[in-house]
Amino acid sequence: MRQRALFITGTDTGVGKTRMAAACCRAYAAAGYRVAAMKPVASGCEATPAGLRNADALALMEAMTVRAAYADVNPYAFEPAIAPHIAAREARRSIDLALLDRCYERLRMQSDVIVVEGAGGWLVPLDDRHSFADLAVRWSLDVVLVVGLRLGCLNTALLTVEAVARRGLKLGGWIGNSVDAAFERRAENVATLRDRIAAPCLGCFPYAPESDSDEISKIIATNLLKMD
Repeated sequence: MRQRALFITGTDTGVGKTRMAAACCRAYAAAGYRVAAMKPVASGCEATPAGLRNADALALMEAMTVRAAYADVNPYAFEPAIAPHIAAREARRSIDLALLDRCYERLRMQSDVIVVEGAGGWLVPLDDRHSFADLAVRWSLDVVLVVGLRLGCLNTALLTVEAVARRGLKLGGWIGNSVDAAFERRAENVATLRDRIAAPCLGCFPYAPESDSDEISKIIATNLLKMD
């Protein structure tokens, strides 16, 4: 397998990106690959004796198989749970893309697979000019879209698919994740997504907020490992 580099994005915040990113890591690890992961910029971090730490980044570190410093996995950590570019501005810090490049390269050099998780949706800003989408382009990452299955998901999913294509990136696959237990016509909505998204569905999951990424990894592994 050529080195695989994935960017996990979502239709919105709170759609299960971290759980799915960790599941992707575990699926590749179970197949014997060296796996690294990265959360380039994170807000909503907690103060610890070692510094600010982000729960998503820590979950990714638990799922990856290579040894790496927290500062490489999550180079920019901000305490308030707000949009990252606003958190950076309030902290009087700028996002240095060259620093992100160096962290990414250190992780990439150690691994057969690197999984990069974004924040929020595809076009969430990093600063006044750049978004997470620009990172995916900069690093030539294949995109995996996590669709939060709830009312309105068809529009947000299909808009994201179009936006990924406009950037010239490959949508390697998508994952449906139920985030609303009361979502009506779930099956019909999923059928519409399958019909309108050319990329394969790697898995589709019922509402189960406590589900484990190990179990998810077993379900998506076959389709994930078949991605070209």
